[in-house]
Amino acid sequence: MPLRTSYDAVIVGGGHNGLVAAAYLARAGRSVLVLERLDHTGGAAVSTRAFPGVDARLSRYSYLVSLLPRKITDDLGLRFAVRRRRISSYTPKGDGGLLVDSGSPARTRESFLRITGSDRDFEAWQRFYGMTQRVAERVFPTLTGPLPSRAGLERIVDDPVAWEALFERPLGETVEAVFDDDLIRGVVLTDALIGTFTYAHDPSLLQNRCFLYHVIGGGTGDWDVPVGGMGALTDALADAARAAGAEIVTGAEVTAVETDGTQAEVSYAGGRVGARHVLVNASPHALAGLLGEAPPAKPEGAQMKVNMLLRRLPRLRDTGIDPREAFAGTFHIAESYSQLQTAYEEAAAGAVPATPPSEIYCHSLTDPSILAPDLAAQGLHTLTLFGLHAPARLSSSKDALLKAILAQLDAVLAEPLTDCLAEDADGRPCIEAKSPLDLEREVGLPGGHIFHRDLAFPYASESTGRWGVETDRPNVLICGAGAVRGGGVSGIPGHNAAMAVLEQAT
Repeated sequence: MPLRTSYDAVIVGGGHNGLVAAAYLARAGRSVLVLERLDHTGGAAVSTRAFPGVDARLSRYSYLVSLLPRKITDDLGLRFAVRRRRISSYTPKGDGGLLVDSGSPARTRESFLRITGSDRDFEAWQRFYGMTQRVAERVFPTLTGPLPSRAGLERIVDDPVAWEALFERPLGETVEAVFDDDLIRGVVLTDALIGTFTYAHDPSLLQNRCFLYHVIGGGTGDWDVPVGGMGALTDALADAARAAGAEIVTGAEVTAVETDGTQAEVSYAGGRVGARHVLVNASPHALAGLLGEAPPAKPEGAQMKVNMLLRRLPRLRDTGIDPREAFAGTFHIAESYSQLQTAYEEAAAGAVPATPPSEIYCHSLTDPSILAPDLAAQGLHTLTLFGLHAPARLSSSKDALLKAILAQLDAVLAEPLTDCLAEDADGRPCIEAKSPLDLEREVGLPGGHIFHRDLAFPYASESTGRWGVETDRPNVLICGAGAVRGGGVSGIPGHNAAMAVLEQAT
């Protein structure tokens, strides 16, 4: 139970963004209470022993880190580390495949040549991602400051060609103008679709917004593996918040927030508590319900999450590559440009795609510490599969969709995946699947949407406040993924909400 009847700040939700906000505010001398619905902190950024009797700590929901600024880990003194993956991606094609080795441009070029027969797409790749890296270096530092205006961000980018490609025109136009090969185009486009149900030529530019956040992380665009699993980050954040004086109460679901704009009352399972500020680490949809308002339309998540533990990595049809390299980065399945479009159209029509696209990550190749020593010694590995174009509307077809996804994976393997699955203590295969509605039920993602709502470009508009976390209630702020510059495992909304509170007090 809370120690006080009123706090400077009450934070609704103990996910990573709420913990970031709590740590910053407590370090600034504010009294802080975090109320968490579940019996543990971390939200979707947790490590879990998902299979009975098996000591493997999977990052069950979120799994890679790109957007967490070094500033936050330094400011809060977090004992947390990430490791870079040398292999960026592997994409099978027939009995071969495209390997992108970030440590060897020459090896990557050779792989492009085998797929396309010329240097054109490789050279285009180098130019294109050189452009996105320059944008990343300029845009990423702005994410922890007040929102720039659109014109201000355009001046910061200082590249008219990049601005038009990323901020003005549907990404598909650029992809088709720059790259010739259907497979290469698809590899580029996938970053525009992760957790986002859209297509290359969407005039709303939803795909551009998703792509931008995927390529600017850390100022490099690298997606890194959290050492010890994602739970290592949220445990470090909870420790930092408590060390600074914040109180954290679990098993305390918040049911209502009442405010006159200056003082607030927060009702939760177990009582009521007063607050000068309420920071909500939940979706805008959930916030409306807490305030007693009609909620906005529920967003729709669009992914199938599959966690697996293998006795060994499967053999590939492509005998020219070691599976340890192929699975070390992002392993693309059925993600050519044309396949992505066809799958989107089928899913939008309410049908399970015939060739559903997906991506696989093997955390344990980069960080074997998530496995008990005996499991690591036996050669076991974790696999996380992220299925694209699997919207919530297909959740009733979860089994059929999972079967179709695994069939696409088996099509590029030299042996059935089921032959490689480990078994739990009860003799069951170590595989679990999470649909968008599973994510809504288990971790409160509205409609299973991993970003809480559609992503926004990281600049101010008429509907945003100075920090992108404000609501129409002056003392109620969004500190979760639904803030402007939210989404992903970043801590940025938590940081920005804390800065907004501290700025109001000065």
